[in-house]
Amino acid sequence: MTRVWRALALGLGLALVAACGLQSGGAVPLRVGPGSIRPSPALDGVPVTVGSKDFTEQNILGYLIEFALTAAGAEVRDLTNIQGSNSVRDAQLHGQIDIAYEYTGTGWINYLGNEKPVPDEIGQFEAVRDADLAAHGMVWTAMAPMNNTYALVMSARTAQETGVRTLSDYAALAAADPAAAAICVGTEFNVRQDGFPGLVRKYEIDAGKVRKQIVQDAVVYQATADGRQCRFGSVAATDGRIPALNLVLLQDDRGFFPKYNAALVMRESFADAHPEVAEIMTPISQRLTNETITELNRQVDVDGREPAEVARDWMVAQGFVTAR
Repeated sequence: MTRVWRALALGLGLALVAACGLQSGGAVPLRVGPGSIRPSPALDGVPVTVGSKDFTEQNILGYLIEFALTAAGAEVRDLTNIQGSNSVRDAQLHGQIDIAYEYTGTGWINYLGNEKPVPDEIGQFEAVRDADLAAHGMVWTAMAPMNNTYALVMSARTAQETGVRTLSDYAALAAADPAAAAICVGTEFNVRQDGFPGLVRKYEIDAGKVRKQIVQDAVVYQATADGRQCRFGSVAATDGRIPALNLVLLQDDRGFFPKYNAALVMRESFADAHPEVAEIMTPISQRLTNETITELNRQVDVDGREPAEVARDWMVAQGFVTAR
């Protein structure tokens, strides 16, 4: 039955991809010109479809690719903001998307079906790079230093009241006082093996006792900061709302969460045909630290700016492109 449901989910995901017109895509939302990225004769007029998932950081990362390749002369089509990891993955495998940023932990656990993460960032990248190329003909390259790992957070007040500092502390609190360990989890975190199901196994938490609410990811941050709806929450560690709301990250003292470094993913045929893409994108990836991407995320989620504007302004400030 599990296989049947997975097959149905896959079919539904592909149907949604087709229904949303992902085969054609849209125009890049803002104009840019060359900066340190110069027009490349090999990319002149080459059609490239760029994809991303449907949350702030992924939209920003997708636009970084779009502006870079536009400055290089490619004919870029925008397919950012696709709902869900599996839909983006399926679109890539089926040739509807040429390039996207993906996370090494997601590739290793969710796409390749491994249960245990590789603890070292470089080791995790190399493992998923080699395995995905062998199994699916997908090329991983240009890994960024940013590590958007999953994490649990609490407000500073909750930290003071409970004394919780680590995930082991949280597990102990959940056993002693389940109501005090009330948690809000995002919809995807709730079902992923690198999310709540794996977390409760690793830390020996009785999931049946914990008061858990499943909410949209965007709701988790404010709800956890308020402390009324939930005292703890699942988050992405590079989200700009964490510092803005004075949320405190719990230490993963048993090393459960995988590394989630962002890296470029392309089909092997596309990467071989256009090696210039990786050359252009590598310097951009190298500058994407946790501090950098957290600030870009903050500008969208806290200041209310558009992801495309934030991405373009950063590219201009770094000298990669010019605004037009």
